[in-house]
Order: sequence, then C-alpha cells, then structure tokens
Amino acid sequence: MANRTPLMAGNWKMNQDHLQATHLVQKLDWTLRDAKHDHSTVEAAVLVPFTDLRSVQTLVEGDKLDLRYGAQDLSEHDSGAYTGDISGAFLAKLGCTYVIVGHSERREGHGETDELLNAKVKAAYRHGLTPILCCGEALEVRKEGKQVEHVLAQIEADLAGLPEEQAKSIVIAYEPIWAIGTGEVATPEDAQEVCGAIRGKLAELYSAELADAVRILYGGSVKSGNVAQIMAKEDVDGALVGGASLDPEEFAKIVRYQAHNA
Repeated sequence: MANRTPLMAGNWKMNQDHLQATHLVQKLDWTLRDAKHDHSTVEAAVLVPFTDLRSVQTLVEGDKLDLRYGAQDLSEHDSGAYTGDISGAFLAKLGCTYVIVGHSERREGHGETDELLNAKVKAAYRHGLTPILCCGEALEVRKEGKQVEHVLAQIEADLAGLPEEQAKSIVIAYEPIWAIGTGEVATPEDAQEVCGAIRGKLAELYSAELADAVRILYGGSVKSGNVAQIMAKEDVDGALVGGASLDPEEFAKIVRYQAHNA
C-alpha cells in the first residue's frame, strides 16, 4: 500500500467572516502546537469562504503555520464576463492548496452537473490547485442498493479526459447525502464499501499505482468520537469535516485521532 498521508479537511461552508476566520485559524494552530502535532503524520486543512482567503493567507504565511487552506468552489472559466464567478487563477494567487469541486450542496442546491464539474476539475489543475472532488448518493439511491453504481458513474464522468499525471494528485471525498440530516447513520462499513469501490474504479480508469496513491476521504457527520473507527478502514484516508471544523478544539481532536486512539 502506498504511504497515503491522512488529510483532515474542514469545510466551513458559509460560516465565519474574515475576522472570525483569523481567530479560528489562530486557535486551531495554537491547539495543535500545544499538542505537539506532527503535520507530516496527519495533514490539516481548512476550506473557507472566498472573503476569508486573504486574511487566512496573511496569517498562514506571516506566522509560517503548517496548516493548508483552500476554497469551496471555483469557476470553470479562467477570466472574462462571468459575473460573480471566482477563477482558479485568483485562488492560486491567494496561496490556496485545495478547492472543493462538486459538494452535494452545489450539485443539489445549484444544479451542478457532472459535465460542469469535469470542467471545474480541469480548471483547478490549470492553476495548480488540488481538487477535492465530492461524490455521494441520496437516500432513495441508497434504499435501492445502487450507491456504488451511482458514485462510480459520478467519478467516471467527473474525471473524463483527465490525464493520469493530474489525476494522481486528486483527493476524492465520499459524502453519503442520505446520512446528512436524515436521522440515518452511515457506518464505517458503509464508508469502506464505497471508498473501496472508488479505489477500484481509479485502478480501472488509470492504474493500480494511481489508485493506491490517491487519498479518499469520508464526509458525513465526522466527529472526534467516531473518526478513529472510520479511519480504521483500509480505503479511508481522511475526512471532509463540516460543523465540527468550526470548533477549533474539536477539529484538533479529529486531526489528532491517532493520539486519542493510541
């Protein structure tokens, strides 16, 4: 197995203005420093609103923090008459490492199609950004037992035409939509079933070597109390954390799951 460094990525969604963002990132960094966290063992990243990025960049670069950061979306276009869009070029200038592509709230709430997301993945790579490509099934798909088929179709469409040289650095996040706010609970076995299938699909589309190297995250009500069980699964390499990432102490516990699980 490739040495895949676990990644804990906090998706702040539409929370925290730029002043609040500075405080949250400072607290997160202090908490991890106090715990003597080794960022080479588990990588920590925050994915923040566009308006927070410059403040986060100034703090991370000025204080030489080990945290990575990124955005929650980008335009498929590089520049031009696209009112309200944000180009990957702008994100790269702001020092972003990551950008989320295809979060369920974009797919469902904004009607983003696999064709559009494929263009966004390619746009991210044009500007040296690492996409965190989200995929996942709704409750009705899960009830029909078609979750694997559904997610693999998303992956194939979203990566269409992407060369192996780029695909080898992508991060994929599996987020079962049915487990978010429905009262249904995704088990570590549910996560492993789909994450393992995604890795198999990557081997089919590209190569076993690439599939072994790509990090696959799980997203869906991840907390410090359940992260260790999820991370114990062989094809889960990290988590896309929502609400828990807005609490710096809780997110630090998630990042440091290995220490708490020792």
